[in-house]
Amino acid sequence: MKIAIPVQAGRVSMHFGHCEEFALYDVNETDQVIIGTTAHKPPAHEPGVLPAWLHELGADVIITGGMGQRAQQLFAQNGIRVVLGAPAEAPDQIASAFVDGSLQSGSNLCDH
Repeated sequence: MKIAIPVQAGRVSMHFGHCEEFALYDVNETDQVIIGTTAHKPPAHEPGVLPAWLHELGADVIITGGMGQRAQQLFAQNGIRVVLGAPAEAPDQIASAFVDGSLQSGSNLCDH
């Protein structure tokens, strides 16, 4: 499994489309451990570009603070599960919490 997390200033971005980079975490699902991490600078933010790009990178899940409804639909069309309401913490903490099942997510922090 691959987890994508948008990062802004070293923390989870509250809106995935306005981030500096995406951290991608490779997860061994059998052992429930992160086995690798890479950082990727995203292409320019335009409707539909990021879901397709992250799909090409192999992402299965995206965890973010907020995301518009249309973007959520585009991620679903690309087979990527969306987890919203993640706190603005370090992406390593968020990824680890997701993998071990302890991630406390809240409501969508995006208003569009």
